[in-house]
Amino acid sequence: MKLTLSPASPYVRKARACAIKRGIDGRIAMWTVPTTDPSLAAVNPLSKIPTLITDDGMALYDSPVICEYLDSIGDAPKLFPAEGPARWKAITLAALGDGILDATQPRRREVALPQDEGRKSYIELQQGKVTRALDALEAQADSLGMLDTIGEITVACALGYLDFRYPNEPWRPGHPKLEAWYAKVVALPPMARTMPPAA
Repeated sequence: MKLTLSPASPYVRKARACAIKRGIDGRIAMWTVPTTDPSLAAVNPLSKIPTLITDDGMALYDSPVICEYLDSIGDAPKLFPAEGPARWKAITLAALGDGILDATQPRRREVALPQDEGRKSYIELQQGKVTRALDALEAQADSLGMLDTIGEITVACALGYLDFRYPNEPWRPGHPKLEAWYAKVVALPPMARTMPPAA
């Protein structure tokens, strides 16, 4: 298998963390390719990272699809529960983590542009999403495990991305339970071995 590598991408980090948790990271080669490279567009018409090329040559994208595919390989406990309330909880939690990432990544580009009223309103809208998501995570922090589901991995990657890209907007104040949970899971191999480079 071959996975596009972008050390700063939280979506790539999520896929790599899943592979580590599943014990199959040694089966994945890293492919460093810019999104403008024609070789990426040839296998992914969206030309986005992450993209995974499977052993039989199938191209998979984006991170939720890749993570579920990785969860189908190997013998470790599944990150995606098969059915019932546990499944819905895990994938809804993953959607919450992805929502934080989806609200923060484009905001980085917006703050670098001239700040008219429309742009300021957009930035405030995205900040509000993150604030509400963090409050929701704090309310359920006691039920979070040790990166045992795709939801927990995604949330951990989202919190790590906030630390990485928004150190001037600390998320820990007001979220002591979430802070305590993250302090434990960030030291586990899926997170420790995929830490983004120093900003």
